[in-house]
Amino acid sequence: MTFRTRFAPSPSGHLHLGHAFSAWSAWRAAQDADGAFILRIEDIDTTRCKREFEQSIFDDLIWLGLDWPLPVRRQSDHFADYAGVLETLRAKDLVYRCFKTRKEILEEIARAPHGVGDVYRGPGEPVSEDEEAERVERGEAFAWRLSLDRCRDHLGGGFDRMMFHDLDHGDQAADPLPLGDVILARKDVGTSYHIAVVHDDALQDVTHVIRGEDLKDVTPLHVLLQTVLDLPTPSYQHHRLLLDESGKRFAKRDRAATLNAMRSDGLSAQHVLDGFRT
Repeated sequence: MTFRTRFAPSPSGHLHLGHAFSAWSAWRAAQDADGAFILRIEDIDTTRCKREFEQSIFDDLIWLGLDWPLPVRRQSDHFADYAGVLETLRAKDLVYRCFKTRKEILEEIARAPHGVGDVYRGPGEPVSEDEEAERVERGEAFAWRLSLDRCRDHLGGGFDRMMFHDLDHGDQAADPLPLGDVILARKDVGTSYHIAVVHDDALQDVTHVIRGEDLKDVTPLHVLLQTVLDLPTPSYQHHRLLLDESGKRFAKRDRAATLNAMRSDGLSAQHVLDGFRT
């Protein structure tokens, strides 16, 4: 199987050292495996993502010495694809409209029986079809949530047998229950990171996902979506996160840690890369 991985940043600010480490880790893995490294722009958040930041991403990665094939997939050009994924999940009856506010969700979690956990697992009393139609007609806000109970019914015993291969730790059970019924889309935003990343990884034949350990907890959810959508499950690796001098993760608001600022200040790319190897 050909090794194919990707780096998929969101152009909502300049790349920082943490992003650079993630991109370099994926690119290096592809080089070592004589495989392919692709770049994807995850800009479904059209209010925060800007084209100037997208260009800065290209400039930063070229400065680091990374290369990738063209064209680069820009997710904001493909909302229809993600709407199709949501429609598939609706046709399988695996999602439901949730009209509850964040406050109502927290109150319902607090009333849940001891041992259920601090996650939302659907309404105590499902909304009837007539009430749902009326609330949609009134223009009420809602979110599309993935029902774990319906997924379990749909997959039967396969739900508890879901697995993924971790490059560092071997085969791992994929248990999405600790995440609860996550939001996959909203009334005014027709997709989410989860739908877009699962769809695009399959579309672009990604065989190995190399990303930060901050995304490790959502991997079981992505495996569940891949399973119910009949998509392949890549192998995963979750690398360490780079921290600043105070022990906190780098953030886009930290100008001194951005590659754009380092380039402007005359710092060499080799100096940055040498830091990743230590």
